[in-house]
Amino acid sequence: MAKAFLYKQRLWQTCGIVCEYGLSLITHKPLVHFYPPALMLEPTNICNLHCPLCLTGNGKLLRPRGMMSLPLFKKICREVQNKIGMLILWSQGEPFLNPDFYAMLEYASKQNFYTMTSTNASLELNIERIVKSGLHKIIISLDGITAETYNKYRINGNFDLVLKNMQELVHQKEKLHSNKPYIVWQFLIMKHNENEIEEVKHLARKLKIDKLEFKTAQIYSSDDLAFLPSDHKYSRYFQQGNKFTLKTQLKNRCIRLWTQPVINWDGEMNICCYDKNGSIKIGNIQEHSFSELWCGKKIQKMRKAILNNRSAFEICQNCGEGIVQKIKMVKGEKVKKWKSGKVE
Repeated sequence: MAKAFLYKQRLWQTCGIVCEYGLSLITHKPLVHFYPPALMLEPTNICNLHCPLCLTGNGKLLRPRGMMSLPLFKKICREVQNKIGMLILWSQGEPFLNPDFYAMLEYASKQNFYTMTSTNASLELNIERIVKSGLHKIIISLDGITAETYNKYRINGNFDLVLKNMQELVHQKEKLHSNKPYIVWQFLIMKHNENEIEEVKHLARKLKIDKLEFKTAQIYSSDDLAFLPSDHKYSRYFQQGNKFTLKTQLKNRCIRLWTQPVINWDGEMNICCYDKNGSIKIGNIQEHSFSELWCGKKIQKMRKAILNNRSAFEICQNCGEGIVQKIKMVKGEKVKKWKSGKVE
């Protein structure tokens, strides 16, 4: 009964915030009284890889590096558990580098959160503990079917170890008779690996992966253009010479500001995951309540500005949120959609 009541509370909050978002679009005034359905928490912004298109990996992340403490994680969970149902447990680093991360997964599961995380899986993992933790969904980044292809982007990565961890996850789920976590193989499409798409599909089926997801690359400067695939349907950008623009015009709206805030490892709240450097200051959860930050003047001012002129914000100018494109993957397959830079 207690769990059913909890789910009803969370559903009520989700319905409320979605309605408020709709009204905000109509009135051009930010209405926020309900809580978001999801909260992104950053276990760490430290990573073991040096991926060239990642601000953490290429050393261009401006924020201090660190790891969220278990007490802070529990404090946040206790504060929002009656109203928020989903915890997205990653941001700008490798979550499993945080020695408390397994305990975080286990604690969140006991509090009846839906949990999901994303990992490069290029490190030794306690697979059995992951399966037993109650984690609902795990995204594993593997951008090649050979070590040679993989290492062109996942610098300092271990292809064989990633593959081993994926296989062991499938094995442990079967051994423990568990349908969790749902395993997603995420494949970032770039020029050097776009020719492997069909082989990746075959391998994913062979390994019994729950889902294979193709994702388009985000770039930041003309120096990154070499990573964009030759087949433009796999890119989120139009390219002309050394210039690139998003394939869609920015609309004066962003549902993320109503549905998915981010709290960094040190407790600082971000408006969304695209503000990787935390350039827009909202406040710290260690100094204010979640409600004070979520409904406060700073974030409301940001929401109002987005509703009137989103293109004025630098972090929005390279945001793929809302991009939708139809792609026929192979002959005989149905036309599928990808959204927010993803091809499913």
